[in-house]
Amino acid sequence: MIFGRDEERHEKIKLRVAEALKRDVGRGIVRFDRKYQKQLGVEPGDIVELTGERTTAAIVANPHPDDRGLDIARMDGYIRRNAGVSIGDYVTISKAEVQEAKKVVLAPAQKGVFIQIPGDIVKQNLLGRPVVKGDLVVASGRGETYYGGSPFDELFRNLFEAMPLGFGELKFVVVNTVPRGIVQITYNTEVEVLPQAVEVREEAIPEVTYEDIGGLSEAIQKIREMVELPLKHPELFEKVGIEPPKGVLLYGPPGCGKTLMAKALAHEANATFIRVVGSELVRKFIGEGARLVHELFELAKEKAPTIIFIDEIDAVGAKRMDETTGGEREVNRTLMQLLAEMDGFDPRGNVKVIAATNRPDILDPALLRPGRFDRLIEVPLPDFRGRLEILKVHTRKMNLRNVDLKVIAEMTEGASGADLKAIATEAGMFAIRARREYVTQDDFMKAVEKVLGAEQKLAQQIKMHEVMYG
Repeated sequence: MIFGRDEERHEKIKLRVAEALKRDVGRGIVRFDRKYQKQLGVEPGDIVELTGERTTAAIVANPHPDDRGLDIARMDGYIRRNAGVSIGDYVTISKAEVQEAKKVVLAPAQKGVFIQIPGDIVKQNLLGRPVVKGDLVVASGRGETYYGGSPFDELFRNLFEAMPLGFGELKFVVVNTVPRGIVQITYNTEVEVLPQAVEVREEAIPEVTYEDIGGLSEAIQKIREMVELPLKHPELFEKVGIEPPKGVLLYGPPGCGKTLMAKALAHEANATFIRVVGSELVRKFIGEGARLVHELFELAKEKAPTIIFIDEIDAVGAKRMDETTGGEREVNRTLMQLLAEMDGFDPRGNVKVIAATNRPDILDPALLRPGRFDRLIEVPLPDFRGRLEILKVHTRKMNLRNVDLKVIAEMTEGASGADLKAIATEAGMFAIRARREYVTQDDFMKAVEKVLGAEQKLAQQIKMHEVMYG
């Protein structure tokens, strides 16, 4: 099935890239309609070549029932990075010519990480996976691509799961393969893991992708339309005869995913990403804050296309009142410079601004008008479906046993995404305290009580303090 060099060459098709299912992240699979699979002469389990700005490979999987008849290919952020495409782009798919990998050299994807791990342990999690030099791959102790073989395989797998590395997940860059081209890792493959990161090519590693965000599909769609589409396809706006949107304000309660959405957008959009916190623009000396704002936008113009993300913008963008102190006057000068840069006399060029706040009520009206922030996107607390998606994201690599996430989602009404992540972490900590390698439903029940119960107690204490002391 895997070695197809002498087989008949099949045609190529182009499909639109769509985000992967949450459970597919890190598995190296691509899903598209059976009609196109037959057209290429492939079946689930076969390997296809994916070509965007670069070439990679993935394993064909059954299409999602809702995708029947659609010309889309679902793949996770790692495969999109490897193929050089983003959601909404078109990727060329063809049946791959695959060779058995004699040797694969891997290195940690993150700079500054130093690890010592036998290649055989990592190989157990990558068996059957196709790779190309320069690919980013994820090896996880919870991987679903694992399959048994020799009596030592279970030992290797247990060793990997026991590693204290975020529930056994590591990201590697493929430094080299023998032979070259698309190769598949098998039992006969020698896998070497270098202890430190190696420069293969300059490109950001996607720490956060859209699949890592649960319950915010509508908000993600809006922000992609406002930011990603104008950067990638400006010709569409020229044909229609309108100017593309310039800015987006994300608002909502703390811990609901505003900053996480901006991180995902930074990796999906082929643009320079500059992140600042509103308080960083407030300076002690007169004119220094305004100068920083001007230099920020000048840098963005030089690196265009650019996305500027201003977190906690309320620190510098609050309503202007009658100044009583020199500090307040300096904050207002910084705000006026920000207003001028966002919609001033000089054209801003291909620079988009995203800002986030949990206090939209105190922002200056001049900041919210169209031309500066063209769209205000609410990032609300997740509903039941959103909480279930978030729990699936945060438990994706956890070793669960008899855990019903629907029950946890029903119990956590009013919880934010950050709360749900804390619950998953606390459940894992309860399992570790009990010297178990798996997490149970009881662990999650205790975690819900600990996380949400502590928040309720804190809220009651704050309320009592306000009553007593005003």
